[in-house]
Amino acid sequence: MRVNSRHRGRAAGALALAAAVGLCASSAASASITATRAPRTPSATESSTGAERFVDRATALVKAMPVGEQASTVVMGHVAGTDPGALRAYMESGLGGFILMGANIPASEDELQALTVALTVDPTLPPLIAVDQEGGLVSRLNGDDHAASTSLKGLPVSETSAAFAARGSLVARAGITVNFGTVADYTADPGSFIHGRALGTDPAGAAERVAAATGAQEQFLASTLKHFPGHGAAPGDSHHAIPSTTMGLEEWRATAAVPFAAGIDAGASLLMYGHLAYTAVDTLPASLSPTWHEIARDELGFTGVAVTDDLGMLLSSGDPAYADPVANGVAAIAAGNDLVLMVAGSDAQTAGSMVHGITAAVETGTLSPERLEEAATRVVALRLQLSAATASWAVCEDCDRVD
Repeated sequence: MRVNSRHRGRAAGALALAAAVGLCASSAASASITATRAPRTPSATESSTGAERFVDRATALVKAMPVGEQASTVVMGHVAGTDPGALRAYMESGLGGFILMGANIPASEDELQALTVALTVDPTLPPLIAVDQEGGLVSRLNGDDHAASTSLKGLPVSETSAAFAARGSLVARAGITVNFGTVADYTADPGSFIHGRALGTDPAGAAERVAAATGAQEQFLASTLKHFPGHGAAPGDSHHAIPSTTMGLEEWRATAAVPFAAGIDAGASLLMYGHLAYTAVDTLPASLSPTWHEIARDELGFTGVAVTDDLGMLLSSGDPAYADPVANGVAAIAAGNDLVLMVAGSDAQTAGSMVHGITAAVETGTLSPERLEEAATRVVALRLQLSAATASWAVCEDCDRVD
């Protein structure tokens, strides 16, 4: 698995930085997580060598896994509730991650820290614990009163850096390691459903703020760019339909691609694929399109974890072609995603069904074992990287919070 040369000047993926940040870690009962010294950006040699070390170890671990375990690794689960015991039991199946939604967030930060601790069944390989914490219109956590996209798009770029550094600290303090929080879409249309969440109204303005938000968060956690290849060009709400546009590839490169390229260059660890169809490029939704995955990897140089948007949204579109959630999950992995998740329309059995479906697809030849192994390796490498970073944290009872 290659390490992108465009990223050699930074820590490859999230929290290779944070190992040097000096965050004070928090157990369920301890005080806040805070930064006690300034982040240090590793040298180019450190960055590439560190990334390769995690990939090498992940490769060995994944090769030793049976197919079913590899399949579990590429599924991010979700169930509602705030009972740490119940959530821990759910994660004992070996899922690669868990996404926290509003129904998972208890009243206090201490309770949330206890919940995220419970989600980790194997401390040597913690799952990816994710949340949608964009700030403003999309906020799951309590206490995020930092500036969000509605104001940041009209403020100096430095304000975006400050807001997302504080937001990243808040999320990491809770024991969450992945933020699906950087909207790299842009639109100047106030009637667009994505307008209130976008960080800019034009390619250049959005790109500056996406890069700033990414760099600020990557000090604390794994940040995510969404919704690739760009929701602003495709009118409609992908929660209820599959928005489409006839925009061609050349126009996309000069417009919608620009903020994503900036975020990738700034070191985003994950790239979330939207359920959007750029019909001049591929009639399939980008989340199920091998073409769009090749473009992100080969043209933009993305080497991190590719994750789907909520696959339940495909069901909500009403398109009969996407009525089978397990088939959608298999198709998503086959297309190039490394991690699949489903929230809308899911229950406690959904993630397990997805795992069984992916396993069966490999066993019957529908999904190549090499593709599953590649996906699982990327996910495990990020999990190892995050684990190595958080292992260097120490309990701090009297540190000041990073706000």
